Amino acid sequence: MRATHKGNFEKEFGIDVDCYVLDDEQKTAVISQRGMGAALGLDKTSGSALPRFLQGDRVAPYVGGELREKIENPLVFQWSSPGAKQPPAQVHGYDVTILIDICKAIIRAHEEGRLQKRQEGAAKQAQIIVNASAKAGIKGLVYALAGYDATKEAVVAAFKFFVREEAREYEREFPPQLYEEWYRLYELPRPEKNKPWKFKSLTVEHVYKPLARSNGKVLELTRARRADSGDRWAKLHQFLSEIGVKTLRTHLGQLLGIAQVSKDHDEYEHHVQRIFGAQIPFSF
Repeated sequence: MRATHKGNFEKEFGIDVDCYVLDDEQKTAVISQRGMGAALGLDKTSGSALPRFLQGDRVAPYVGGELREKIENPLVFQWSSPGAKQPPAQVHGYDVTILIDICKAIIRAHEEGRLQKRQEGAAKQAQIIVNASAKAGIKGLVYALAGYDATKEAVVAAFKFFVREEAREYEREFPPQLYEEWYRLYELPRPEKNKPWKFKSLTVEHVYKPLARSNGKVLELTRARRADSGDRWAKLHQFLSEIGVKTLRTHLGQLLGIAQVSKDHDEYEHHVQRIFGAQIPFSF
């Protein structure tokens, strides 16, 4: 097989991933083997990074037989730059549609707690890719059925918008300085993995319960939205509205200021109670 067109994600998305369109009947869209791994945040220099990751004992149980066969047998095709005098280069790649299947396998592994901490970045990327692709795909279908011929720029802009929208869900809303202050104030040991269990109660009692002076109502509604989504691993702040996120950031800024001026946890909790303790009952 030969590729008739070649592109790269670098200019529009800031990641060096080669993509091609083949000359077969389906006009198969292909991402290079190396690029497929890079899109998931794996080693950007090695084409073996993706197969090695998927064959590992953490993810392999979630990769079905059909997908495994495709991964083990990449498409091999030729590419020659227009007007080039040298012989065509041989390229290994994958049909871009299996990227979605790969992402779903990684997401399932993450949901069941199989991934290591250093592998969670791939799960985040996988979720962003799946959600953005679904939104861009259904929009493109409507364009086709309605007879609207979108330009290249319009298609790229739409996908970039959906990627940004999905990536926003994973923004770190909690400032790391607040965690540092909690370690200091409560004299907590630093575990090798994750955060101390105490942080969970502090987050509930000092952040979500008093948030927007709702006396815990925002916490209840946010937990309900997470439960309805079926994603028990998601952070609570991902289910806040845009206004809710702004309120959360303001609240966290106040809380950080209180923590920074407090000498110990008794003084800190006294200030928290004084400033956030008087809760007005809300009717939702």
